Amino acid sequence: MTRFVANNQITLLRNGEEYFPALLDAIASARYEVHLQTFIFEADDTGLRVAAALQAAAQRGVSVHVLLDGYGSRKLTRTVLDGMRAEGIEVTFYRPQISPWTLQRNRLRRLHRKVSVIDGTTAFVGGINIIDDLNVPNGMPPRVDYALRLQGPLVKDIHTSCVRLWQRISWANLQRTHSSRVPLALLDNPPPGQLRAAFVVRDNLLNRRAIERAYLKAIGNAREEILIANAYFVPGRRFRRALVSAARRGVKVRLLLQGRMEYWLMLATHAFYRQFLREGIVIHEYHKSFMHSKVAVIDGRWATVGSSNIDPFSLLLAREANVMVLDADFSQQLRSDIERSIRDGGQQVHADDWERERWGKRVVSWLVFGMVRVILGMLGHSNKH
Repeated sequence: MTRFVANNQITLLRNGEEYFPALLDAIASARYEVHLQTFIFEADDTGLRVAAALQAAAQRGVSVHVLLDGYGSRKLTRTVLDGMRAEGIEVTFYRPQISPWTLQRNRLRRLHRKVSVIDGTTAFVGGINIIDDLNVPNGMPPRVDYALRLQGPLVKDIHTSCVRLWQRISWANLQRTHSSRVPLALLDNPPPGQLRAAFVVRDNLLNRRAIERAYLKAIGNAREEILIANAYFVPGRRFRRALVSAARRGVKVRLLLQGRMEYWLMLATHAFYRQFLREGIVIHEYHKSFMHSKVAVIDGRWATVGSSNIDPFSLLLAREANVMVLDADFSQQLRSDIERSIRDGGQQVHADDWERERWGKRVVSWLVFGMVRVILGMLGHSNKH
């Protein structure tokens, strides 16, 4: 069951333009401890600024721990890594890079969450990697993505999650671990706020379907509107049934999906267009740039921001982290921003056009979807990490 905690301060951050200044300010004010966990850490201008801020924190005696995914951060240069480690920053990798052509059972079990905690009092959770917004091809506009800045009682849960994951991976890699240096007085006396929120993780131990269940419960309770903006959307059978059931009982269901094909596996998204469009579900594709969002608003009072896509890799394999918020004002703020993306860069997919003009794409999408299922079957399931 999703555990909501009251009295939190939560700020919605759109894109790196808002996220990175907030993150850098928080790191600059750190006194005790910084945890940063991310899928991608790129050695571009943004990544170098974050690395410099972490090094400066370590130089003044802050305990800094950086956990990176071995595949997502495979391009991080030795110069940046050595520079951070030379200042006493502990850097470790979740699953070293494995060849994309290797069908090892655990290859797709990645650290996909993007979570940072500073001094156990300020946390950042979302979908934004440590990479510049303009690190996109062909001079396109910045990618669209979101994160949250949190203060309040929920941060203690996030801090505990980061420390435990760090310790677990350190043990697995035969590295030394640490106890948190944050004073208990800070953890137990957070600044008060007004919002109810839950920190929901997906792992391969006790929380295999926690994020999916939270989504399904909110969708099942929806009475007016479901608005989902998700970059990689290949929902499983239960998720598809929940959306169709909501549409049939009169809920307005709208999807904002990635229109640009970053990876060929994204073609599997189109396999469900025909069914959804026939059921009255409205689909918009974002073509202006890359949309990396993993957010949703339901009935104007339930919202989520995080790292989890709605596909089998996020919902069944990767380590993910989302925050669910129960608040009308926050939900309306996020809803308005999604609406802006629809207006500025979205193109609606119409049922008649899809039926008449996209038959080839429909065939390819089902072939790719079949391949996804075969790959998942070959990779199997594991409890490791």
